[in-house]
Amino acid sequence: MIDPRLFREQPDFVKAQIAKLNTTAPVDELISADAERRTVLAETENLKAERNRVSKLIGAMKDPAQREPLIAEMKKVGERIAELDALVRAVEERLTALQLEIPNLPHDSVPVGPDESHNRIHTAVGEIRSFGFTPLPHWELGPALGIIDFERGIKIHGARGYVLKGLGARLERALINWFLDLHTGEHGYTEVLPPFLVREEAAYGSAHLPKFRDTMYYDAEDILFLVPTAEMPVTNLHREEILNIDDLPLKYVAWTPCFRREKMSAGRDVRGLKRVHQFNKVEMYKFTTPETSYAELETLVQCATEVARRLEIPYRLNEMCTGDLGFAASKKFDVEMWAPGSNEWLEVSSCSNCEAFQARRANIRFRRKQGGPTEFVHTLNGSGLAVGRTMIALLENYQRKDGTIDVPEVLQRYMGTDIIK
Repeated sequence: MIDPRLFREQPDFVKAQIAKLNTTAPVDELISADAERRTVLAETENLKAERNRVSKLIGAMKDPAQREPLIAEMKKVGERIAELDALVRAVEERLTALQLEIPNLPHDSVPVGPDESHNRIHTAVGEIRSFGFTPLPHWELGPALGIIDFERGIKIHGARGYVLKGLGARLERALINWFLDLHTGEHGYTEVLPPFLVREEAAYGSAHLPKFRDTMYYDAEDILFLVPTAEMPVTNLHREEILNIDDLPLKYVAWTPCFRREKMSAGRDVRGLKRVHQFNKVEMYKFTTPETSYAELETLVQCATEVARRLEIPYRLNEMCTGDLGFAASKKFDVEMWAPGSNEWLEVSSCSNCEAFQARRANIRFRRKQGGPTEFVHTLNGSGLAVGRTMIALLENYQRKDGTIDVPEVLQRYMGTDIIK
């Protein structure tokens, strides 16, 4: 959630910022509900003060004839207070529901534009390979090598299903292990293995609810959601906690399978591994102070691009404009790898600074000094990387004319081989 004071003190600013996102939000309704809440609270507090004052008078009176009218009057005041307390609860519930529908506001440095066509593409890094043959897409390479089985995956799972076999399964595992080793061993992250099923309040804390309810898989009996990303459980590691400033930044990295309905992509990217219902991802996550969060965003992006650099796969940064920013981010960069067989740039990481948006929802704060006031931390997240899409780029970039795949040097000790054949 964004700071409630902004709605009271700068409503026009909030509306202008949301307009940049090319979306709508119930700002006027929220302002109205907030004003109603404060009006009802003021009346309630005045009546409670009056009741306290009169109660003291009644206690000092010895004549029952004087006390009885005041007691009767205070009974009516008590009934009115009970009505107002119920009204406050109802208004606060409505206010919270409205707050949860408001997206995060963009940082001033975010390019303004209505959609992805206005994103800022940064210069690509790395040399795009020149093949002496027409490079094949991974959905042809994988089955030919016997490392990806789409037919049996669809038989088991349905549309967008797949099975990794032999060196394909080993490559997936190798990528996960190398990502985790790199980020923990060289980038200073602490590995965590969180639950893959989370409670509803955790999904609200990470800002996946209520916005993305229709895209998540969940157990209706226990109200548990399968994680669409490790961002969801890792956000909630410090839910309802007050952190010590000396411990910040906290840097976590987590592998999880990710489950997404992909409703918004119906009919798109139906071939291969690009857009599937279940995939593996290694996620980096930071809890920082407000004044350091944008410097931490830069290092987060560097950690993601370092993976592409060491794999020697061409990559570029795609800086999101306001209309393509998403719900929770104040600023976001996508890291994209070149896939020559598919002939496209693949998003393999999305690095976001959510500022205090998630922290306010999950009530994650810190103190600058003992006994001092609390402040909300800033939270950042970024893939480090999405495993399936990295595999696509790897297979397509390292393919040989005979259909075999060279294994990048950094993965050879994890694979136990230098070639997939």
